Amino acid sequence: MTKGPDVIVIGAGAAGMAAAVDLGKAGLSLLILEARDRIGGRIFTQRDPVLDVPIELGAEFIHGLPPEIWQPLQTKNVKITETQGESWCHQNGRLSPCDFFSKVEKILQRMDAEAPDESFCSFLNRCCADSKADAKERALAYVVGFNAADPDLIGVHWLVNSMRAEERIEGDRAFRARHGYRDLIEIFLQQLTAAGVSVRTGAAVDSIAWSSGHAELTVSGASGSSKLDARRVLITMPLAVLQAAPGETGAVNFSPPLPPKKLGALAKLEMGKVVRISLRFRRRFWEEVPSPDGGALNLAGMRFLFSQDEWFPTWWTMAPDSAPILTGWAPFRCAERLSGKSTSFVVEQALQALSRLLKVSSDDLGQLLEAEYFHDWQSDPFSRGAYSYGKVGADGAQEALASTLGNTLFFAGEATDISGHNGTVHGAIASGVRAAREILAADRERM
Repeated sequence: MTKGPDVIVIGAGAAGMAAAVDLGKAGLSLLILEARDRIGGRIFTQRDPVLDVPIELGAEFIHGLPPEIWQPLQTKNVKITETQGESWCHQNGRLSPCDFFSKVEKILQRMDAEAPDESFCSFLNRCCADSKADAKERALAYVVGFNAADPDLIGVHWLVNSMRAEERIEGDRAFRARHGYRDLIEIFLQQLTAAGVSVRTGAAVDSIAWSSGHAELTVSGASGSSKLDARRVLITMPLAVLQAAPGETGAVNFSPPLPPKKLGALAKLEMGKVVRISLRFRRRFWEEVPSPDGGALNLAGMRFLFSQDEWFPTWWTMAPDSAPILTGWAPFRCAERLSGKSTSFVVEQALQALSRLLKVSSDDLGQLLEAEYFHDWQSDPFSRGAYSYGKVGADGAQEALASTLGNTLFFAGEATDISGHNGTVHGAIASGVRAAREILAADRERM
């Protein structure tokens, strides 16, 4: 068995890297183990070679003004641009500019974190008989789309806490960094290098045997299986990977098993489902599309397009950038229909959805299409979904999932964030910083 470092961090996503930077700066020896052949986790930025613009396969927007993201980017003078443009809605076969969120907000503000918890569907059916059907449909679509959630599972208490957290950072505003989230990943990588932190990719952790003050990890990679030991292990794997059944790819076997409190927390949280695809066209064809009266609609200023399409209900542009790229967002049931299918199938469904919404033939769209970018996060064994949310009765679940075991196993990742920012990059970073503090406190107690 190879002698291990002070701390082994499992996962080179935002949480793992943020924690490792703080621990490395404090003088601890660290090793990050990442199962994939790249760092970043559910941040996965590619570059379109023709337009020289970032294409995000995972996290894309900076939601609001979270210091966990803004501070490092501003320190490095990274240009940050706020998204701008019009929202369009497709309803009853027609396209029109829309601003439906005020109606949605009136419904969402009726949710009460002090009342008994219930699912969003239950709340919507109980509370809002006086609301118009289209407002209720939009509210349902918003909760499903934004949280990638099953409305029969997602809890009102979790939603209220999340909304309150967003309000504190102006989370209704959205921004992009100049080179996408790659800018943030490169900053982390520079900090890790400066702190002397080692990162090993292609290293999947199969099992963790632990006792107070010691852990032994079995790690598999291209060169076979090996064992590592450390005094402390920080686990930042996505929620659905922690929930995976023993023997499944990516699953980790704990010995002794995780205690009932931790398993109970895992059962109260759920991984959202999303399929997203970015399509680069020869030109911005949506600047002139047919209107029902035989004329033309100009969607040159479009930022978002919302619909009830059963495959890709939400689309957005790169506004204010004028790149001829559209990104389709397929949450929950839409994602279930698309996940596991070939890229060509997903592209075909995306083009057909655009054809239905914009009244442009799918053949014409196919002729205009130049490139597609797609990653199936549900079928990725090291993510198994998009991001987490709380089910009915999930109060305290994040805290329980984040709690340490025997001052040996520590937990971070967006699903463990206790500030209401689950499902976000800044929530993941905050959880990593919190876990680093806990590890350093445990080290001080040991001394």
